[in-house]
Amino acid sequence: MLRIVPAFAFLAVLFCCAGCGAATAGKGQRTVVAAFYPLAFAAEQVGGAKVHVDNLTPPGAEPHDIELSPGDVAKLQRADVVLYLGRGFQPAVEQAIAEAKGKREDVLKGIGLRHGVGDEAGKSDPHVWLDPILFAGVVQRIGKALGDKAAAGRLARRVRALDPMYRAGLARCARRDFVTSHAAFGYLAARYGLDQVPITGIDPESEPSAKHLRALVELVRRKHVKVVFFERLVSPKLAKTVAREAGAEAEVLDPIEGLTSSEQKAGFDYFTLMRQNLRRLRSALGCR
Repeated sequence: MLRIVPAFAFLAVLFCCAGCGAATAGKGQRTVVAAFYPLAFAAEQVGGAKVHVDNLTPPGAEPHDIELSPGDVAKLQRADVVLYLGRGFQPAVEQAIAEAKGKREDVLKGIGLRHGVGDEAGKSDPHVWLDPILFAGVVQRIGKALGDKAAAGRLARRVRALDPMYRAGLARCARRDFVTSHAAFGYLAARYGLDQVPITGIDPESEPSAKHLRALVELVRRKHVKVVFFERLVSPKLAKTVAREAGAEAEVLDPIEGLTSSEQKAGFDYFTLMRQNLRRLRSALGCR
């Protein structure tokens, strides 16, 4: 769960920071606070040298679980632009920006979202950035918020160029089912005619029942699934257990919710990880 520190600590930070701008922003730069990596990446690419972007989710952290420090809350309140996902993805962020003075941009606004099933029936799936077509629309929305539609259009074209790559790469595959550690890939699966079988739901911290895990193991065996996917930012224990019990391999499929420090040092970005995901899907699904 996301948490906000106690109010007295927050007020102390506001008192210390009253009247000051973002300490690391350059002269003439607009300050942008992004809730997590995909939004920070898009803002940096679109805004360039004209913006200073703060990513609320630190490297290696799972965005569902970040804690907002008093400094984070103060940044949100002072920022010229705040980019976030509404619909309950990060409730503490939504709560903290309620009194933000700058422009607040919910990048999910206007998108028809998928919904959870079972215990998550009332929950919306926010993982639109894994669908290149939907994320291109998000990029253009960010461009509008930053006042640079031309730069956003250039980035959106690069994002949309992933679509024919995925479409061709996943057209002829021996299997269409892929097992993931949590239900992050529903938009991608729907776009390219695949069937996502998640171990946990939209929230990666949800706990599946023993009955659900047994059913998954049987499904993996019955459908001859070769790979069970896990992710770097949450525990791989459940995915590796299902893979071991079913006689499958375990491999990373990245929901691109954040970069690790090593990925940052290696120069990875959204495009790197999307291409990597395609290669791993093709291998797991036996695509030609």
